[in-house]
Amino acid sequence: MEFANREYLFLLLLIIPYIIWYVMFRKKSEPTIQMGDTYALRFAPRSWRVTLMPLQMILRIIAFTALVIAMARPQTHDSLQNESVEGIDIMLAMDVSTSMLAEDLRDDAQHIQNRIEAAKTVAAEFIAGRANDNIGLTIFAGEAFTQCPMTIDHAALLSLLRNVRTDIAARGLIEDGTAIGMGLANAVSRLKDSGAKSRVVILLTDGSNNRGDLSPMTSAEIAQSLGIRVYTIGVGTNGTARHPLTVGGGVQYVQIPVEIDEQTLTDIARTTNGKFYRAKNADELRQIYQEIDKLEKSKIEVQKYSRRYEDYQRYALVALCALLLEVLLRITVFRRIP
Repeated sequence: MEFANREYLFLLLLIIPYIIWYVMFRKKSEPTIQMGDTYALRFAPRSWRVTLMPLQMILRIIAFTALVIAMARPQTHDSLQNESVEGIDIMLAMDVSTSMLAEDLRDDAQHIQNRIEAAKTVAAEFIAGRANDNIGLTIFAGEAFTQCPMTIDHAALLSLLRNVRTDIAARGLIEDGTAIGMGLANAVSRLKDSGAKSRVVILLTDGSNNRGDLSPMTSAEIAQSLGIRVYTIGVGTNGTARHPLTVGGGVQYVQIPVEIDEQTLTDIARTTNGKFYRAKNADELRQIYQEIDKLEKSKIEVQKYSRRYEDYQRYALVALCALLLEVLLRITVFRRIP
């Protein structure tokens, strides 16, 4: 049994002070008769009405308990499930160097987005469609670190993804640049101890490797030895791209060259039995993630039947019957003479 409004069950705690009041203080409020000597009543039999007097309290408790349970909306359900899931562990490795601020990704409506916001939007859609998978996030510029370890808590992952910014290098938190090898190595390190049958890295960058202690191909060979597949995505238009620069408290735009090392990204994907993709606009980037989503589907065999029923009626009936019985006894059997 489950409760839709389980917070109402805390009202049952009120039964405890009621019992304490009944046992310790109620008798003091009962009418009494002063007698000079009770010796004559010493061996008088106890009336059955007196013996059954606590029945009123018991009926009130039953009525109150049943009413609270009814308010908590008890629910039952029939369920038949035969499920077999082969989970996939996925690490997203995302470039957050300052070049990712370049505004050169257009969608079908010709709205322009910078690369990092487009990448975050599409990655969020991808995560939302992978309910059965552990997914984590690595970010890299001149250095790499784990923004979110692999988790099934996709709400927490999406929150951390939304907080990804490209100004961490500008603020001096990490070195600027593009350390593709380090970003891939960090993602691989998160997957190496995974027990999942399929392990995948989706690496997105807009440049070429120019920082880090590990070359991209060394990291790719490590991934290949561990059976980790890597999909690489080069994002950005051809030629030059519009890039914002902060000058004297204002923003000016300059054209910067687009230098994506497609050959290295292709070699990484080929070495790890993955695939290289090139995204020149926001819609192509979305289509790439959709294709990867189809290629890396979890294998789920489910035979599931579930139907939920509201089950408060019988508890409401018990509460009503107990309350009516208590009232009936109070005005008949336990009626007090005024």
